[in-house]
Amino acid sequence: MKAKTIYTCSECGYESAKWMGKCPACGSWNTMVENAPAPVKTASRGVGAAGNVPVRLKDVSFTREDRTLSGIAELDRVLGGGIVRGSLVLVGGDPGIGKSTLLLQLTRTLDKAERVFYVSGEESEKQIKSRADRLDVTADNLMVLAETDMDAVLRHVPTIRPTVLIVDSVQTMYRPEVASAPGSVTQVREVTLALMKLAKEHGIAVFLVGHVTKDGNIAGPKVLEHMVDCVLYFEGDRHQSYRILRAVKNRFGPTNEIGVFQMESRGLIEVENPSLMLLEGRPADAPGSVVTCTMEGTRPVLAEIQALVSPSGFSAPRRMARGMDYNRVNMLIAVLEKRVGLNLQNQDTYVNITGGLRVDEPAADLGVAIAVASSFREFPVGHDVAVMGEIGLTGELRAINHIETRLSEVRKLGFDRCVLPRANHKGLAPIEGLTLLPAGSVTEALQYLM
Repeated sequence: MKAKTIYTCSECGYESAKWMGKCPACGSWNTMVENAPAPVKTASRGVGAAGNVPVRLKDVSFTREDRTLSGIAELDRVLGGGIVRGSLVLVGGDPGIGKSTLLLQLTRTLDKAERVFYVSGEESEKQIKSRADRLDVTADNLMVLAETDMDAVLRHVPTIRPTVLIVDSVQTMYRPEVASAPGSVTQVREVTLALMKLAKEHGIAVFLVGHVTKDGNIAGPKVLEHMVDCVLYFEGDRHQSYRILRAVKNRFGPTNEIGVFQMESRGLIEVENPSLMLLEGRPADAPGSVVTCTMEGTRPVLAEIQALVSPSGFSAPRRMARGMDYNRVNMLIAVLEKRVGLNLQNQDTYVNITGGLRVDEPAADLGVAIAVASSFREFPVGHDVAVMGEIGLTGELRAINHIETRLSEVRKLGFDRCVLPRANHKGLAPIEGLTLLPAGSVTEALQYLM
């Protein structure tokens, strides 16, 4: 008798009895993968205890989450104040970016009272030992295991009784009762379900390493990111030394927090002041270079925006944006053409956020517009000037949030002048040593600087 198979979408987990070129659920093409169906488990339960009954919300007792400081301040910031007992954390990023290095360093910095169980499906115990020696990891309570069988790992948990479990990586683990290859949609889902049940029932903090696809997303079904409590992404070019750890989902803290690290021979080193790192090497009095202040969660970060405008040799000028939304940059160029009168329709325009930082908030609009105008008109923006503000389609500057925090960071980094929206200037207390230049439009902001 022929074994029954199903086709599962690798993007959203949609299941079908036959292969289709386009997934009817998420619309992705060529994502249907053949898998054996997962076995039906009777009397399966979720994260709650057996026999749970509905209760009134006001009768539910609640205490603040039990957190443990990891010893890595940047990681604690991204997690929202420390590691939560019973949480399930997914760490994703490109190969070689530093995911395994960070988690192995975590075993060194955790309090000695913590028992850590490190499971690797990609390296042997000798390879883990070699990397631990290079990173100076000498934790006495660290247990390591090279295993890909999830059931075998779970059998060791009652004996070791860990408080922190690290699995590297979830795509290499498999459940023997599931007739699919490791890394398939079904296997990833079943392995994550087993780890989620383990974390919730025994209060173990579980860290999962996840591979990413060529598009930069966590490999496997999207349901994987919905199941975990926290999703962390490692960003940055692995050929450069700086790494950014970003929280895109966190049930126990704020999202869009970032932690900044520098990769060195002895491992990842924390960067306490990312603004200094991002502004390092900034050219003095160079046209097209502007500094703006962006908010990454609760942290203000100064970033350098660079623009290069040059005559195009083609009928359709080339536009490129790195570190910022391409369509947003095109919109700002259109505002400069229509409202300011800059003739950019025959100019190639390139915009870059230095340091590998990705800016997605509208407060950086003015910085992009000033950088493009500065490169086009060949006038340098002062080395002591910072700009910030959102630009509307009529060329007006709109108010931005956290203005006091941004200005405090600008002054702390030694800037003397700051261009900001006039709406933010009203009622703002003077800042010693910082001259505020309120503007109501892009044209008025350019007049300050030209």
